[in-house]
Amino acid sequence: MELFDTTQLSIERALGGVAMRQSALATNIANVNTPGYQRQDVDFGSALQSALRDGRSEVQRVAFSIGTDPSRTVRADGSGLDIDTEAAALARNGLDYEALVRVARARIDIIETAMGTR
Repeated sequence: MELFDTTQLSIERALGGVAMRQSALATNIANVNTPGYQRQDVDFGSALQSALRDGRSEVQRVAFSIGTDPSRTVRADGSGLDIDTEAAALARNGLDYEALVRVARARIDIIETAMGTR
């Protein structure tokens, strides 16, 4: 029997995806005035969801990557960025991170209680 189940591994992997997305969004904001810059993002949700369908071993191996959307141009200088959209995405990502941390902490608390260490 494993100490950490597929759900706990999924939370851990999602935290990695949220961290990668945070980096991509911060890079977007740093380049908001760079002509021709293409917006970056990480779609870890789809990759993780697909891995969950395939089982624990796939969840352990799932990898996320930063992608761009060259077809998305929102400004005349060729940039694919809108600062308001990026700021909102950054705030939403922060909330996702907080939620994941709380769920992970609650699950660890349950394990500690079951072990009698709490």
